[in-house]
Amino acid sequence: MVRDYNNRHALEQKLRSAPTPPAADHLMVGHWRTIATVLARTGQGEAVRQAIASVPELSLRFSGPGEWLVVSEVEAPSGLMRYLEELCGGRAYVVDQSDGRAVFRLAGPNARSILAKGIGLDLHPAVFALGGSANVLCGHIPVNLARTDEDAFELIVARSYAESLFDDLMRMGRAFDLTAAFSD
Repeated sequence: MVRDYNNRHALEQKLRSAPTPPAADHLMVGHWRTIATVLARTGQGEAVRQAIASVPELSLRFSGPGEWLVVSEVEAPSGLMRYLEELCGGRAYVVDQSDGRAVFRLAGPNARSILAKGIGLDLHPAVFALGGSANVLCGHIPVNLARTDEDAFELIVARSYAESLFDDLMRMGRAFDLTAAFSD
């Protein structure tokens, strides 16, 4: 028997309606992003981090000691895997996470206030610096949170939690008229 599987985004049903104009506070859902986990071999953490950080097209997100999530908006999964394996030169293990993760980008003047309703982390700019990232709980959902701009944050979540996280973020942002849509 031949089965044809259609690859759908985890939030296809939630964001199906016609897009609304973005409000000041807006949640953008990355339709398809390439994400990889990089785990450095023993003693190679700093060399791997420096190698990946030297490439401006790649966003490096701390995930644990010697472990990072790497996000690319330009590379396809197979291309990113090859590129990271060459870049790391056998000093790290690289695993594609693109189909198993969803990326949310929350931006706007109230982004910190919205996130503060569900995240127990000090998001003040003096503490959570631009480019900083951390593994946190948003309510009960584990996410990797990164500060990507002055008033913008990205949350990377396992695909199976994407719908719950979306609902929670929309509820947390209700007082600020948070809007949501797929990003281009």
